[in-house]
Order: sequence, then structure tokens, then C-alpha cells
Amino acid sequence: MAVNKDIELKSFFIFNSLFGPKEGEELQKLLYYYPTTDNTDIQIESIGLVEGIIKFTETFSPSSPVGSLHTAKFKQLYFQPEPNYWIVMSLTVPIATKTKENITSPEYLEDDLQENVYSPVLKQMYYMYRLFWGTLEDTFQKSGVDVLKGRLETFFNAYLKSLKIEHVDILSIFRGMQYLPLDKQTFLKVQCFVNALESKWQNIAHSAFLYNEHVIWSGVEPNDMQMIYQYLIGTLLPANVETELQGGSMPRNSPSPFSLCYGRFITGPTNLKQAKTTGKIPKIYFYSDAGVKEYHLVVYRALSATVCLFIEGQIELKLEDFKSMDEYINPKLTLIVNDIAEYCSKQVVTPSNIPESTPKYIYFNKLNLAYKSTVHLDNKQSGNIACSKESLRIMADMNRSNSFLGPAGENIVKTTNDYWVFSKTSNLREFYIVLQQKNASLIGMSEEVKRLCETELGGIFFHPM
Repeated sequence: MAVNKDIELKSFFIFNSLFGPKEGEELQKLLYYYPTTDNTDIQIESIGLVEGIIKFTETFSPSSPVGSLHTAKFKQLYFQPEPNYWIVMSLTVPIATKTKENITSPEYLEDDLQENVYSPVLKQMYYMYRLFWGTLEDTFQKSGVDVLKGRLETFFNAYLKSLKIEHVDILSIFRGMQYLPLDKQTFLKVQCFVNALESKWQNIAHSAFLYNEHVIWSGVEPNDMQMIYQYLIGTLLPANVETELQGGSMPRNSPSPFSLCYGRFITGPTNLKQAKTTGKIPKIYFYSDAGVKEYHLVVYRALSATVCLFIEGQIELKLEDFKSMDEYINPKLTLIVNDIAEYCSKQVVTPSNIPESTPKYIYFNKLNLAYKSTVHLDNKQSGNIACSKESLRIMADMNRSNSFLGPAGENIVKTTNDYWVFSKTSNLREFYIVLQQKNASLIGMSEEVKRLCETELGGIFFHPM
């Protein structure tokens, strides 16, 4: 049985029922709709269907809004981020060709489209929008519905093009960040650099330091840094430094690498020698119980290091500020990157050198949103994985059942093609392991998992039960 049609985005729309309460005004409810090729009748029909489902389900559970609708051919996911605002995403169920007695027929693989995997994707769309534009209601109250529609169109037209819906897997549930552990001396150099930078420029409220796609230091709350991280690795850095990310760090054959200027601003004036203005500097919004905070997002890149500066939004940034920061940051950052690169060169194992029989795993810590994966060979959501898709689906199913296990527990599944999938949870940490071994026993596999936990996690993950 071969899959000949993968999961696809059928439609995506945002509406508010209060904007068109009367008959004949249904189209006024619609704030954004994709695809634009659908005529107005289809758009109105889509909104009406969702409204009917929402009102019907409210009868049974008034305090818990409906989350999804499943049919044989598609699944529709719902998210109410703000009162009266609904975001809806419809996905087509993948289709496989099944042959029986020389008769070929399509089979809809409904179980392959997992709600707990794709619902976080829908929620991240909203939170990413809110990061740059603020809440929907705030925009409507301050600028009106036309401005709101324009902002939604600008953002989601670009966002949906970059959405790799067919490669979404368990990592979308975590939406975690990859951290880079360093030795004490190298980490101290990073810490001193960050502290000195924030001390010299008092308007820098927070900062973050990344090396390639790994976080080394962040002064931002994890939930906020989570969105910044997804934006950096998913959009900003690939668009600006794709070649550098593939090439690695500092050129080793340069006679005097520290005398050269490798750094530049990615947001703001990218070329300080020719710039006459500060250029476009994005503003972002952080939300908490204390309220909303507005910041300028200034990103500086030197070799493989990225420094994010969150500068108070009411400050007017000038070109002289960027020149001064560049003069200060570039020489210091270049030296630090060299130390980090030297350390990493002694630690990193190239994924291509790992044998096929080597256990693959995914680790996630809910406390700091850190994850590590040897299942995924890159961080670009490209489908480049080191195990079967079936194993990834089993992991997602295990994640869904974790709530039934209590604070700690274990799941074990053996597939028909000799894959063993384990999940272990303890202290808000999750560990998923995939092994492929023929004629293996449950006891033998359990011992292998125990050994892997001890070697990879150093005894910090699980306690004796």
C-alpha cells in the first residue's frame, strides 16, 4: 500500500460572528480566507458550517469550546484565541492506494492526521501573528476592521507559503528549543559579554545568544523565547544566512580572522557603511499577567552566532546607535565564536556517521522547553528523519496518552517491521526512543533503553520507582 496523496492544507480562515450579525451580512464576519480561489459562496458556507458546529457543541459543553471536526476525507481544527474570534484550519486526510484481488481503490488514512500534532500548529500561527502585530481585538479597537484585515492578509499570505504541513510531527507538540551546553569557561565568556552589553546600553531590556540553531543564553521568559526561536530558525536566519548555516563557523585558513569584520545587523541597517537610515526594525509584543510590553527586535549576526537585543519600544533608535553597537559587538563576538567553535568541534558527532542500528531518541523538558533529537537530522522541518514515519506517529500517540500515566510512566510498542518504540515520562520530562532489532526480547530492549537513559541523560531524568 503506497501513499499517493499526502496531508494538504484545504482551507484556513479567521472570522468574528459579531461583525455580520444580520442575514445578508455574512461576508462581513470574514477577516481572512485561504485559498483566495474559493468564491464568496464557498467562503460564506464555510463560516456558516463552523458557526453551526460551535453553537451545537456549546449545548453539551458550554465551558469548553469545540476543538475539531473529523470526517473520512478531512479534519477541521478550531481555535478561539480571543473572545468571538475563531481561527479554522481544514486539512485533507492522506490517501493510499490499496489493491485487493486486482482491484485498486483509495484508502483514507485518517489515523495519520493526528489532532494533537496539528492543533499546536494552528495555535502557533496565532501566537506568531500576535508577537508582531498584537491582539486582534486591540487592532480592531484602535485602527478598525479594514486595518485588521490588511494586517492578517500581509502576515498569513507569507506565513502559509512557508508552512510545511506535510512534514509536521511530534516536535510541533513541544515547540521546543535546542540548547547548546558549553564548558564553564566558554559559557562564562558568553555571560560576561551579555552582561557588559546590557550594562553599556541601558535601554536593552533583554537579550539572547544563539550559536547556529542552539540557544546558549536567554534573558527572556521561556514562552516568549519559544516564539522568537521559532521565528529565528524558521524565517529570519534561513532567509539571510542560509549559506553560513551550512558552512559552519570561522574560516580556519584566514591569516588574521580577528582583523576582519564578520558581523552585521540582520534587522535594522544591514550595511552600516552605506546606510542613511536605520531601516526596518520589527516591533514585537510580549504578553504576561502584568500586561503587554513592546520591544524593538534588533538581531546581530557574526559568523555562526546570533545576538538578539530586545530594546524598549518607546526608544527612538538612531543610526549612530547601531554604529556604536557594531563597533562594540563585532570584535568581542568574533573572539567568543572562535572559542565556541573550538569546543563544538571536539563534541559534535556527524549524524551521517551514526549506524542504522543505533537507537534514535527525542528528549523534551517542559520546564525550560528544551529538546534534543537524533531522530531529526536537521532543524528545518524538511522530513529528513532517521526513523520511519510510523515510529513518529506512534510517539505522538504516546504523547497523547501521557496524561493517563500520571507524573511518571512508561509505554512500549513493537511494530510489525521490528521497530521498538519506548516512551518514558518523569518530572515534566519526556523521553522517546526508537530501536530496530530483529528477534529481540522485551527484557533485552528494556535493558537497552535503561543504558541509553544513563549514558545520554546522566541519571538526571528518572528516579527509582
